Amino acid sequence: MLGYVIATKTVTANPTLVHVAQELTGDGVRVAGACQINDDPQDGSPYHMDLHIIPSGQIIRISQDLGPLSSGCRLDASALEEAVGIAQSSLDGATFLLANKFGKQEADGRGFRPIVAEALARDIPVLMAVRDETLPAFHEFTGGIGEELPNDPAAVLDWARRIIRG
Repeated sequence: MLGYVIATKTVTANPTLVHVAQELTGDGVRVAGACQINDDPQDGSPYHMDLHIIPSGQIIRISQDLGPLSSGCRLDASALEEAVGIAQSSLDGATFLLANKFGKQEADGRGFRPIVAEALARDIPVLMAVRDETLPAFHEFTGGIGEELPNDPAAVLDWARRIIRG
C-alpha cells in the first residue's frame, strides 16, 4: 500500500510526515525512512534542508550554500543519496517506510525511488510527499496504485494506522 500527500512550492507536507513518524514510532511501529526538517532563518537567507533518518536519528543536510546571488537548485544530490543509503539499510525488519518525497531526483529514477520500489515489492506500506510538478512521473512510476491523502496530520496518521493493522 502506498499513500501520498501532495506538496507544492508554497505548501509543504513536512510537518504532516514528521507528525506521522513521531506518532507511529511512539506506537512501537518499526518505521524506516526519512523526514525533511527545514530550519527557519530569521535573516532572510535560504533555509537549510535536513533529512532526519528514521530510526537512527541521524541528521543529513541535503542543501548546499550556493551564495547569495544564486537562484539554482540547492539540493546536494550526493548527500541525498547518502541519506537514502542509510535509510535503505534500515528497511530490513521495518513495517512502514516513510520516504521524504517524490521530487525531481525521484522523477529521474534516483533519490528515494529505489527504496520505495523495494518496500512495495516487500509489501511494506509506504507514505511520502509528492511535489505537484512531479505528480505525472510519480503516477507513471507507481502505475496509479497510490492513494492521495489530505495534507492533514490526523487524517494521514489514521490512514497509516489502518494500513499497518491490515
